[in-house]
Amino acid sequence: MKIVNLTPHALNFLDAENHVALNVPSSGLARAAQRRENIGTIDADGVTLPVTRSVFGAVEGLPAPEAGTIYVVSAITAQAVPEREDVFIVDDSVRDENGRIIGVRGLAHV
Repeated sequence: MKIVNLTPHALNFLDAENHVALNVPSSGLARAAQRRENIGTIDADGVTLPVTRSVFGAVEGLPAPEAGTIYVVSAITAQAVPEREDVFIVDDSVRDENGRIIGVRGLAHV
């Protein structure tokens, strides 16, 4: 299986001992178009605050399905194409002692 990383960062898949078992460099970027939609306001302590909703549109940078290939994208991008069985997000993040993500253990569907 070929993994195409369409996130802006290299992906480090870790083994049980937190060693890098597979490194997949970024091959580009897939993104869902996003816009904010005003849906109202709320008043809190005498201040009126706008309330918006994010609306996601077409995905850019995601190739057509290809046999034997999966695409790793951001969660927002994956949510925009739920019908794509070849689109994954990273799963089970591993952090170092400072809380920084050093890798992941697997993949997931949204």
